[in-house]
Amino acid sequence: MHATAELTHGAATVINVAQHFSRLKDRATGLIEQINAEERGFFTPTEDEQARHLLISYWQSRNALFELVSSFHQVDRFEPDQRPLAMMIAYAGALVLVDVARFMNENFHDRHIVRQKLNEPESHFGIPGGTYDHVQKSLTSPVHAWHLYHAMTFFQENKDRLHAASADDAELREVLNIIASLQDRLDVSPETYAMARIRVRARELRTSIGRDLLGRALYGLQKYVSSLMANRYVKAGHEPGMPTDIDAQLEKELQPGDIIVVRKEHAFTNYFLPGYWPHAALYIGTVPELRNLGLNEHENVQSKWNTVETVDPSRPGRVLEAMKDGVRIRSVSCPFRSDALAIIRPQLPPEDIAEAIGRGFFHAGKGYDFDFDFARSDKLVCTEVVYRSYEGIGGIRFELTRRAGRLTLAAEDLLQKAVNKDGLVTHAVYCPATSEKVLFGDDGDEVLRNTIGRKTVSTDIE
Repeated sequence: MHATAELTHGAATVINVAQHFSRLKDRATGLIEQINAEERGFFTPTEDEQARHLLISYWQSRNALFELVSSFHQVDRFEPDQRPLAMMIAYAGALVLVDVARFMNENFHDRHIVRQKLNEPESHFGIPGGTYDHVQKSLTSPVHAWHLYHAMTFFQENKDRLHAASADDAELREVLNIIASLQDRLDVSPETYAMARIRVRARELRTSIGRDLLGRALYGLQKYVSSLMANRYVKAGHEPGMPTDIDAQLEKELQPGDIIVVRKEHAFTNYFLPGYWPHAALYIGTVPELRNLGLNEHENVQSKWNTVETVDPSRPGRVLEAMKDGVRIRSVSCPFRSDALAIIRPQLPPEDIAEAIGRGFFHAGKGYDFDFDFARSDKLVCTEVVYRSYEGIGGIRFELTRRAGRLTLAAEDLLQKAVNKDGLVTHAVYCPATSEKVLFGDDGDEVLRNTIGRKTVSTDIE
């Protein structure tokens, strides 16, 4: 992804999550007031389902900011004049995390029954028990405060410069508004900073002090979010990607209408998402392929055609993909920036494929649905793009499954339909945990059978 586009998407993610957290706070406060659980001593089944759904939405939203802040600390990917803006966006994301953690601490920490509920595991989404208590430790850790202090200092020293650089960009101005409204929530004093320096390990201290202030700010933000995500599936510094020859081979196999399902190893995107294969995108084709299908004249496509033509001219393939910054037309390089990838293909004629893609375009530009609520269509998750594009076309039907209080469709539900040859078939699978080659047809089905529903896969491949 081009650095400028990454900044735009990053700003949109922070804004979306901040707005979502505001709604979640209202819903959480209303739910607790309604059930008065501390006096009663328990949650009813309906209240329990509502509470668990709120929790899933909360953890998923935090996950979006974890991924954003962690990726932005790799400052060399940005041009020198873009690096302060990258820090600003990451800093805003960290402030949103601090604010919602403090909100939960202020409202729920001393209520034993509620706190028990917040600490419960959720097996479908890989949430371990005690997650709430782990998060709350961040508020009292002087080491974490030390990490965030550098970001706060950089922002204060460069505030005028950042305001000037954001003057002509509405999303960047909104990021600045978020910082202004939440900066008091950080509450990092020089005294806390000094105490933290004493407690930080000497090697880590030397590593940080050797950087300039911008470097220390970005490094500190990354360390802060990493410490909140202590989990064996997350590994700092891992860059998802496939070998160049595999990447090229898979791209040649794609046809318009294909569904791409992916996995990134050691990624925040795996955390709080079900299964080994957590994410899906709809491949819509290249510009010539879309023209051949007549989609450039489709009523849902015409207003978005300029985006189709201009997205990443270095790579011709296009996808319609819901990520944390919303439902957007993106380069195929976006889902291909993964470690494992499966291509599944609807068994439909070209005219039905064109109808499905045209229908999918109707949702481009919508927000991301952190609530995973398939009953509404104003915001979508990744699999919902596929669901709303293909449901009912050519007899294809999707069975929604109740997870954490909502009827949903997981990426692995799509793969299972392909294995079962239920309107979809497996075309190609690259899963280096099981094979170093791209596997097709029945061989690909076997890989999917052995990985669906698992968080990790044993391998002897180094």
